[in-house]
Amino acid sequence: MPVFALFLFFLLAVLSPLLFGRLMLASLEKLHLDPSTAVMLMIAIFVGGLINIPITTISRGKNVSSNPLAVYGLDGFWPQLQRNTTKTIIAVNLGGCVIPVGLSLYEIWFLASLDPHSLALGLLGCTINIVACYFVARPVKGIGIVMPTFASPLIAVTLALLLVPETAPPAAFVIGVIGPLVGADLLHLRDIEATEAGIASIGGAGTFDGIILSGIIAAYLA
Repeated sequence: MPVFALFLFFLLAVLSPLLFGRLMLASLEKLHLDPSTAVMLMIAIFVGGLINIPITTISRGKNVSSNPLAVYGLDGFWPQLQRNTTKTIIAVNLGGCVIPVGLSLYEIWFLASLDPHSLALGLLGCTINIVACYFVARPVKGIGIVMPTFASPLIAVTLALLLVPETAPPAAFVIGVIGPLVGADLLHLRDIEATEAGIASIGGAGTFDGIILSGIIAAYLA
């Protein structure tokens, strides 16, 4: 039985990235991108997910633990890197925040050029998701601000299908990205002190909820 469990673990470890990559590619192709652009964006998101860009620091009145792998959710694999620090570094993740926000701006331009009414309804959906994400996001000690993984994408796809069914995929992506970015991340920056995390990455796995994950799932479901 232990051998079967180990085999199953390695099988899932190999298949999960492949399945998510296929999901991401299918979602990007729904956003009116040609296949080659979708592939390049997918690669950029995966590679950019390893890059965190520091933007500011928050001084602390006491020591907090900091592990450079914490923003990838891997701090438990190499605890020897754990250090004490008197500040928290706030960073943005290239693949998990910068690229999806840029793609959202492109989709907003697409909606505006297609139908300004759809854009207005899409922005209404963003506002509703921002409020929802703000109330479900919570500071978690040693990790950062987190929220249920599927909360934002399910809200986003529901709003997109109700408000702008004719352009649901791009609207769902925008709503799914803007909701957690503003509602869970930016509006909860003041709560970072309660998390006692040494590094907080907006869009980075393990610290803030995945912004790109929300947008990709929402676009795929729409």
